[in-house]
This record gives sequence, structure tokens and C-alpha cells, in this order.
Amino acid sequence: MLHKMKKRRVAEEPYPAPGHTRPGHGKELAMRVLITAPPILRDRKKSGIGQYTQELLAGLGRLAGAGAVHSWYPSRWMRVGQHWLNHQCARYEAVAGRAGVRARLEMKLRGRFLNAVRAAFPVMRHPYHETVRRSGCDLYHEPNFIALNLGIPTVVSVHDLSVLAHPEWHPPVRIRHFACNFLPGLDFATRLIAISEFSKSEIVRHLGWPADRVSVTYMGVRPGLRRVSGAELTHKLKALGLPPGYLLHVGTVEPRKNLEMLTRAYAALPAAVRERHPLVLVGGPGWRSEALHSHLKSAGRAQNIRWLGYAADEHVAALYSGARALVFPTFYEGFGIPTIEMMACGGAVLASTAGAVAETAGGVAHLIDPHDEAGWRDAMLRVCTDDDWWRHLQTGTEERAAQYTWDRCARDTLEAYRLTLSQSAERGARRAA
Repeated sequence: MLHKMKKRRVAEEPYPAPGHTRPGHGKELAMRVLITAPPILRDRKKSGIGQYTQELLAGLGRLAGAGAVHSWYPSRWMRVGQHWLNHQCARYEAVAGRAGVRARLEMKLRGRFLNAVRAAFPVMRHPYHETVRRSGCDLYHEPNFIALNLGIPTVVSVHDLSVLAHPEWHPPVRIRHFACNFLPGLDFATRLIAISEFSKSEIVRHLGWPADRVSVTYMGVRPGLRRVSGAELTHKLKALGLPPGYLLHVGTVEPRKNLEMLTRAYAALPAAVRERHPLVLVGGPGWRSEALHSHLKSAGRAQNIRWLGYAADEHVAALYSGARALVFPTFYEGFGIPTIEMMACGGAVLASTAGAVAETAGGVAHLIDPHDEAGWRDAMLRVCTDDDWWRHLQTGTEERAAQYTWDRCARDTLEAYRLTLSQSAERGARRAA
């Protein structure tokens, strides 16, 4: 929760410098904000949303002062209790579907039992409801799509809408979950947060959401990400079993990352180029990655393609710094954080024209249509053989990446909170009148 936070001011420039205040007016605004922190924050292998939540919380903490920001999620025993209660509810529903006197009696007794448990332990209705009741939260921020009905002004982060725009890239269970939980949850939202102008346009187009109720808060580069060189880089690459100068892809192996096209384009490069510049894939397996995994097992070694899997945070800077270039042919991104992280390490970027990538990396990265296999082959060949062009692609990369910080994201998020509470107060005043 965010305790007694001072009102932040509206930006006059697109990329305010860290530590600057925002121009505004009016008296100070105190607010308490509940930010749900899912259990993935405890997982060493964080997803992009887990990374976003962690860095946003840290950024809010730096702006609001030590101890001002607290995330909350159920303790281990509370999660066990919730799991048990959910199991009991499922059994109740199963009994309700049967006929007969015995089933009706069992349903009646089980229903009374569940009601008694909920009455005795109010937190079991939902842990966040109890948190709101006890702390008097003014606003609830859901950083992971699915909003709960907590009865207070609600902000929801929507990272991308690929599930709606391109359901063919997602497993059916994810599509059903999205339809059954995300779309109904919009009824509880006061304001949405997008992570790029592209994502905002998708929200307006696919959801029909008013543009003036969508705030854009760009993501940032993770702290400590920098160019690694010299003996430090040599030591770290040796530990990873990698030679310098490889082509690097970072991201979960799934259909929208367009890796089948990338591996075909790479395999078409001359053997001597592939020998000097392996293709290294970093990221965990996702949905429908089995075919690519099978191909890499059978032909990957001969083609000099290596799949490292998930990379720990301590290896990320060296992985970016040791690469000849990042290759990022994605079909769709809400932001495209690997392109900016590569730039933070001073590296060259070959990226797709799709989604938000052109918005965030355009003007510095070399952009290629994700469907243009020959274009990708030629760009990879050139970046591996033309040193002047390779050095040109590195020009201005660190300056571009410096525009994207988690402090900036936190400031823009605070402004979204302020707008949410202001609009909620105006609507309440109109209803009272």
C-alpha cells in the first residue's frame, strides 16, 4: 500500500528526467493503494509481468520513500486455506448436479458447512477484501490483467491484447480464461494502464474503451543492466559456454515470437558465417514449442543453433554484451523489452516492424517486416560481415535505452492513480447532486 503519498505533477515533456517533479495544482493528495503482488514474485524465473510488478513496486518505493509501498498477497497458510475452500466449493457444485434425496441432503449440509467457515473466517471470502476493509485503501491496482471487484476505484495494467487480436497464438485454455475473467473484470475497472501507445490503441480498438481513461506508462530497463566488456565479459561467456559474436534472441519460445522463420533464415546463411556467429535462443519453452525443440535437437547442432533456456538475472548483461546483434522478429509485442535491454548494453538490434517495437526501438534499431524471410537473412548476413554497419547500429543505443526507466514508469503510474481518484470523486459528486 502507498501511505500518505504526495501528489505527483503532470509531465511537460515526453521523457522527464529522474527526480523531476511534475507541474500541477491543488493541495496534496494522500492515498492508500493496494497493489496485488502475485506469487510469481517469489519465483526466481519471473515472467515479464512478474518483472514489471517487481520493478514498479521498487520504483514507487523510491518515489514515495522507504517503507511507503507495500505489496500484499496471501501467506502460505492463507493460500492453503483458499485452495481447500475452492476444493470444497467444487465438491458442492458436483453434488448439486446429482439427483436424489441423499444428494439434496448432502448439498444442504455441505452448504451450511461452507457458510459457517466463511462466517468464522471472513478473510476466506477473498484475502484482498479483508485487506481493503482493514486498511481503508483508496485505490486498487491490478498489474496482471484480471481485476477483482473490491468496491474501490480500480486501475488495471493491460500489457497487450494478443489473446483477443490473435487467438491462434495462444492455447485454448488461455483464451477461455481471458474471456471468463479479463473481460468481466473490466466492469470493475476505473482506468486502464497500457505499456505503449500501440497497446493503448489496441485497447481502444478491441475493447471500445475511452481513450481518456487509458494511461501510458512505458516499461524500463532493469537496474544494473550495462555494457560488459574485457576480461569480465570473457570470464562470463566462458562460464556460459559461449563464444563472443553470436546472434541472440531473447523471449519465450512461442508462436508469436516467429522463431520458425528466424531459424529458417539463419539456416540459409553461408556455413562459414554460421560457424563464426551461432544463433543463441534464450528463454523458456512456451505453448507449441515442441516442434521447434524437436528441430533443434535433430538439426540445430549442425546449423549451429543453441537453445539455452531461461537465463538468470546475473547472466543477462553478459548475454546481451557478448552478442553481435539481437534478432527480434516478433509478430506482436505490447512493448518489446529485449530490444531496449540490448540497447542498454550498447548492442546492435535487428527487430520486427510489428506491434510496439517500431514505437520503442525505431530510429535506432534496423527494422524488418516479420514475414520477410529473405530480408531477415540479408540483415543477419550484413550485420555479421559489415563491421561499419554493425558499428553504425550501435550508435545512440545507450542514449535511447536511458529514456526508459522504472522511475519514469512509477511517476506515470502515480499520475494514473491521481487521475483515477479525481475522476471517481467527480462521478461521486455528480451522483450525489
